[in-house]
Amino acid sequence: MRTFDTIPERSDFAYQCLVGPQKVSGARLADLRDHFGLKLTKHMPFGSVRDDEGHIYSVVRALNAPDSTPNPTKFIYQSTRLDGQNIRIDKEKIAPRALTLFPARGLDGDTAWWSSHPEDPGQPWRLTASGTGFSWREEGLLDLTGQLIGNGMQWYLPGVDWGTFYVAQLYDVQGTCEGRKVKGMISLDQAWMAEGGAIHMHKDLVVNNKMHVIWWNFATIYKDGSWDVGSFLVGHDKLGYAIVQNEKGEVRCTTDIEGTVRHEKDGWFAEDARIILEGKEEWEFLPDPKGRMLDFVGGFPITAQQEGRWRRVGDTREPDRWMAWGESDKRNGTARNVRSTEI
Repeated sequence: MRTFDTIPERSDFAYQCLVGPQKVSGARLADLRDHFGLKLTKHMPFGSVRDDEGHIYSVVRALNAPDSTPNPTKFIYQSTRLDGQNIRIDKEKIAPRALTLFPARGLDGDTAWWSSHPEDPGQPWRLTASGTGFSWREEGLLDLTGQLIGNGMQWYLPGVDWGTFYVAQLYDVQGTCEGRKVKGMISLDQAWMAEGGAIHMHKDLVVNNKMHVIWWNFATIYKDGSWDVGSFLVGHDKLGYAIVQNEKGEVRCTTDIEGTVRHEKDGWFAEDARIILEGKEEWEFLPDPKGRMLDFVGGFPITAQQEGRWRRVGDTREPDRWMAWGESDKRNGTARNVRSTEI
């Protein structure tokens, strides 16, 4: 039961989310329909792969939906090879790419695809995704293929004027990056928002209102073949969800989540983050020593994005490959502040 210290206005649910799994298919990935009165803004393939020397390559491309408010980033390529200490944007690698604003797109059988246009200046690119497989090729730079891990994930957040419907599916990938063998994870996300909205920019119910403290997508495949895949969000009021799944087919969802983050004393990045599910199950974020994405801070999207690994506290399994690309926002505090309490 909830008791309120302050009564919200009509249609204000104090940032209470709905969260659940979703069945992934190429047809659904290619579908441009509205959901809950919200408009598709873009697909967001992003993730990190690592080579045999431990270097990290983190990449993201904005696949803007037709008639959406375009994301100005288009394509970002980062790696630890620039300074050996952090994940840095590699402008020299980005410059030759086709920076497509609105991609070509289609559906072949049950495989959705997106690509640069033949007339686009720069080196071409192409992505494909379905309910089983994934591929991403940036000509002359990276070539990744892989398989879906578990089920997709989805959450919906209603708001008085704005709202957000957010979908993600993660793929276990391998291939080459800068000619080096790599393996890791790619998360293919989609966001529906109020007309004119854009994640981290316009009409973003979470970011524009300084609501979130912790937000990560993650996946780890262990050397024994087991795996964890999930997403965590902790914010103010009732904002928060967790969805976690494993190789046994178990999928668990909850909005009963608390979390704290400890930031660098003179910086923006998380030194430690912990979340507790339903008052009993604790997970911890292990920052990669080279996982700070320095070039995001102070620019776009101005949150301290970083790489690392999420694990359940006490889990001793040895990881083989993983991705945990997410963010904390020091400006929003280190734990939840609420208008309501639980009894």
